[in-house]
Amino acid sequence: MSHNLINRREFLGATAAGGALFASGLFGPRLLASDTGELSKPPPVKIYKIFAGRTGDFYLTRPTEEVAKFNQYLSELEKKLGDVQFVGGDTIPPADAAQLAEKVKAADAVLIFHMSAQGGDTAVLGKIVDVGLPTVLFSEPYSGHDWMFFPELRKHGKNVLLRPSSDWSDLDRAVALLRVPAWLKQTRIIAWGPPLGTSAACSAELIKERFGAELVSVSEEQVKDLWRGIDPAAAQAEAERYWLSQARRIVEPSREKIVEAAKLFLAVKQLMIREKAQAITSCHCMGDPRACLTFSKLNDLGFVGACEGDMDSTLTMLLFAYAFRVPGFISDPVVDTARNALLHFHCTSVTKMDGPAGSRLPFAIRSQCDSKAGVSLEVQHRVGQAVTCAKLVNLDTLLITTGRILETSTNPMACRTQFAQSVPDARQLFLNYGRGVIHGGVMAMLHRVVFYGNFMEPMRDLGDLMGFKVIEESGVA
Repeated sequence: MSHNLINRREFLGATAAGGALFASGLFGPRLLASDTGELSKPPPVKIYKIFAGRTGDFYLTRPTEEVAKFNQYLSELEKKLGDVQFVGGDTIPPADAAQLAEKVKAADAVLIFHMSAQGGDTAVLGKIVDVGLPTVLFSEPYSGHDWMFFPELRKHGKNVLLRPSSDWSDLDRAVALLRVPAWLKQTRIIAWGPPLGTSAACSAELIKERFGAELVSVSEEQVKDLWRGIDPAAAQAEAERYWLSQARRIVEPSREKIVEAAKLFLAVKQLMIREKAQAITSCHCMGDPRACLTFSKLNDLGFVGACEGDMDSTLTMLLFAYAFRVPGFISDPVVDTARNALLHFHCTSVTKMDGPAGSRLPFAIRSQCDSKAGVSLEVQHRVGQAVTCAKLVNLDTLLITTGRILETSTNPMACRTQFAQSVPDARQLFLNYGRGVIHGGVMAMLHRVVFYGNFMEPMRDLGDLMGFKVIEESGVA
C-alpha cells in the first residue's frame, strides 16, 4: 500500500481485511440485538441510474450495446454489495431532464453514465444534480467533449463525485460510498451526558439538518440505573469470555473491577437496544466504572463508542465505519519533529482494528493511567500498518493525514495504549494543527481518530459526495 494514496486494488484489499467490502450489513445502521435476537439490516440504498446522451454509430458516442453491459455490471455489483438497489435506467434524451429530476427525488442517490455530448451536457445534467442527492457522474474517455465542463459542478458546491475513467470497476468504490449519506439518515447517536466538541457537532438540530442523524440525550443516572439492574452472573460471564480469558496480562485491576466494567457494557447494550442507536459518546466515561471496556467492545462489534463526549470524533468514526468497514482509535496526540511523527495515546482502544471479522490485537488490562484507578486497555498496535488520522469538525471540514505505525511504546508519561505514526511533515503539522478551522476548548481541538488503512483519496471522494471539505492537516497552510 502506498504511503500517500490508495489505489482501487489496495482499497478493496484494505476493506476486505475489515470483513470484506461487500459484506452485507456488517457496518450499516443496524441495531444491537438481545442475546437471542438477530441483528437487523438497513433497507437497501436506492440508487437511480441514468444514461445521458446518444448511443450508436456517431462520433465520440458510446456503443448502444454498452447500456446493456452497464446494466449487467450493476446487477452483479448489487449482488456483491447486498445493500443497494439500482432503480430507474432512463436515457436522456428521450427523457426530459426536468421531469426526470422529479422522479429521482424518491431515491437515496444518483448514478449518471455520460454516454456522449448530445443530451449529456453540463446544463442538462445540472438539473439532475440540482436535486441535491449525492451523485456519481461516470464518464468514459471518448464520450464527447463536455467532460471539461463537469468540474464546474463541483466548483459551484454540488454534491457530485466525478469519475472520468475507462475502468468500470471504479464504479465499485463510488457506489459503495453512495451508501454513507443514506445510512447516516438512519442513524441514532446517544449523548450520555452533555456532548462536547465544536458547537455545530454538539447541536442536535444541526446534525439532523446536515446529515439526517438523530442525537438522543440520556443522563448519568439513567445509565447507572441500568447498570445496577444487570444480573451479576451475566456480568461475570461477559467479563470472563471477552476480557479475562483473552488478555495477555492483567496488571492493576482486580477481577471484581473488571466484572463491574463488563457489567457497564451490558447496561449500555440495553440502552442502545432501547434507543435503537448505532453510536454512543459520554462525558462520564471517566467515572466509576469507566467505559473503556464498553467502548472498546462496541467498536469491535462494528458500532461506535466514543470517549469523553466527543461528538466530532463520534461522527468521524461513523463516516469511516460506514464507508470503509473500519473502527477508529480516539487519540490524545502529541508531535515529535525529531522522528517526523505524531504520537498517539489513550486509555482505551479497539482490539479489532481490521473490523468485526478480523483478529483481536494483543492487549493487557490496566488501570486508567492518570487516576491509577478503574479499568482500561493497553493494546499492542501493528507496527508498519498504514493508518489514517482524521477528524470531521464543524460538520463541514475533515482534517486528515496519513502515514504508518513506526513503533509502539509504554511511556509512563502517556496513556496506556501508545504508538507513533509517521507524517509527511511534523513541523507543519505542529505549526498548523487544526488548520484554523477548529473553534472550541481542549476537547474540540485535541482529539484525532486513527484508522487502519490509507483513506486519503476515498475520503476526498466522500467529501465530494457529501459536501464537506477535506484538508491535509500536515500540509502547508
